[in-house]
Amino acid sequence: MSTNDLALFPLAAVLFPGGTLDLRIFEPRYLDLVRDCARNDSAFGVCLILSGHETGAAAVPAAVGTLARIVDFDSLPDGLLGIRVRGGERFRVGATRVRDNGLVLGSARLWPAEPRVALPPEYALLASILERLLERIGGEPARAERALYDDASWVGFRLAEHLPLARTEQQELLQLTDPLERLAWLTRELPRFQPD
Repeated sequence: MSTNDLALFPLAAVLFPGGTLDLRIFEPRYLDLVRDCARNDSAFGVCLILSGHETGAAAVPAAVGTLARIVDFDSLPDGLLGIRVRGGERFRVGATRVRDNGLVLGSARLWPAEPRVALPPEYALLASILERLLERIGGEPARAERALYDDASWVGFRLAEHLPLARTEQQELLQLTDPLERLAWLTRELPRFQPD
């Protein structure tokens, strides 16, 4: 399925399917974006910045990103608008263009959701590590349904967003289309995150 003129929000962060991000909105282009999404019950695309910055001139976004739906909003103590978004489907952007106000629009093709794959026994350690990690984080992540820990995609995406990975590594994991390949990558890199 293709989406013409998907509004893109380039960030120095990667949003994974099922994950959440809290954003501070203050630039007019993104205030307009949030207003339009709320009015039309629509999503926008979050892409990792390849070059440029989150503010000012339009940044160059990665070609693969994640649809973001606004699930909550609030006025922050500094008076700015705060929103929480949840990641949906991944997409690949073809051509992009920049509006007069600096908002980047892209012609995007949505990726199908990964098929549900049961977590193989050889990756059970990853699910245990994730459960302990989410318990320490607390809040909504710690209240995840028990059945999700048997979903290879969910375990891989949650570890990718909560382990201290470089943004480029997170992007690489986002772009993988095989949940078992993602888990294999995480297993290979796991020793990096263990204390000496």
